[in-house]
Amino acid sequence: MRNRNRRSGSRREIMAELHGSLDRRYRPEDVADLVLQALEGRLTRRERVVLERAAKHSSRGAAWFSSMSTDYARPVGGARQVAATTRLFGQSAEVDPDDPESLLEYAANVGRSIRWTPARTDFLADRLNRQARDTAGMDLSKRQYNRRFRMLRRLSAKAGTLAVEQDKRRLLMVGVTGFAAEVPFERFATDIDAACFVAYYTARRKLRREFSLTGRDNPFDEIASLLLDRCTSHSDWWLIAQVRTSADVLEHLSEEDRGLLLGRWSSVLRHSAAMLRERWRPDTDRGTMIVRRGHDSTTWNNLAVAYNAARAGWLACLAALNALRLLDAACPGKVMRLMAADLAAWHRADGGDVDPNTKVWAALPPPWEVLDGSASCTRVDVESACRRAGLDPASSGWTAPAPPRAAAVFRPTPELVHGVTVADPVWAQLLRRAGVFSGKHVKDELATDALHGLGSGVVISDLPVKDHPA
Repeated sequence: MRNRNRRSGSRREIMAELHGSLDRRYRPEDVADLVLQALEGRLTRRERVVLERAAKHSSRGAAWFSSMSTDYARPVGGARQVAATTRLFGQSAEVDPDDPESLLEYAANVGRSIRWTPARTDFLADRLNRQARDTAGMDLSKRQYNRRFRMLRRLSAKAGTLAVEQDKRRLLMVGVTGFAAEVPFERFATDIDAACFVAYYTARRKLRREFSLTGRDNPFDEIASLLLDRCTSHSDWWLIAQVRTSADVLEHLSEEDRGLLLGRWSSVLRHSAAMLRERWRPDTDRGTMIVRRGHDSTTWNNLAVAYNAARAGWLACLAALNALRLLDAACPGKVMRLMAADLAAWHRADGGDVDPNTKVWAALPPPWEVLDGSASCTRVDVESACRRAGLDPASSGWTAPAPPRAAAVFRPTPELVHGVTVADPVWAQLLRRAGVFSGKHVKDELATDALHGLGSGVVISDLPVKDHPA
């Protein structure tokens, strides 16, 4: 799996790859390498030195690629179902298998031959009996009719599943990139300085979580700071505001643009809250948020990231419009992620307690109930819950935009297997295939090699010791 040598291309090709990275999971090092090429001849000596410090860790110039995926999982379209339907009905049509609406339209068109519609898909209640089929002039046996009916049901169900999965992925991308993935290429490529900041900063925001008690680094690091400093009053601040809704960015926008951005964040806030409501399990302990068997923690946590990002952007826009007084009437709280039981036990064994933010979350009505008006939660309620948990409601981001943190120092992206740092990408691949650190049974055929790797010092994370209580 040897990597190609560092390559160069035209500036437009480089900008196209930077734009493509917005919807994928490039490491910051790889984006820094592209930024160096995009800004060739425009950097000061200091800027070049800082960027090269990161770019030297890029997989483009290294002997090996990282074992970690460079993309987020993408929903599988309905091409297989379309092909099977076409064979069965003998009818071809223009259809986009990756578009749920196109799939439903195709199913409805094909279904006319057997009087099937997307609104009537129940196999027991909606099928035509023999008399109805004869009246409709269908020259089909019951078996052939049932096969076609089932096939259209599967196609309709696939369209519904695809729509949900695409919606979940879009919300995940909003959570980790803001609205960057929705910026058209031509606007992105028009302002190279703003585009380079957006691409690098979103790459930092996409870094995977590490299995650790220390929390996450600030995604706004020294390189992001350097790239933002290159932007001037003539830069495209609307583009920058799609990924960073801090006060120093919003001050460059007009009142109208701040209002438009507020509306976009409000829409995501309500939509993600509604999806969280659908996935909330009443047996979840809100006081600990420890994941339990049967929980889809990945979906919940991705939606929580989207909701909290939307909430932070919404608060920042309210503050920029001097409208935080609206929280006096309704102040939906944050949403906590589900936590692995072993990480929670490690935290307790290390002398820690439940995160104060979790205590606030548990004391307040669920945000989806506040947003739909079925529960009341005012600024006073949130401030009271924060004080009981030992938090300042404004500086902790519950009733105001959280204050900016100091820019982090760049460090190379660690090679992770389910959040655990592994020194070598080859060993990381083996451990991942074996199922190590996944919470599942290690595959028997790979167990010996995996245990040898674990005993060889390839894992460099601090991990809970075996005697820690569960």
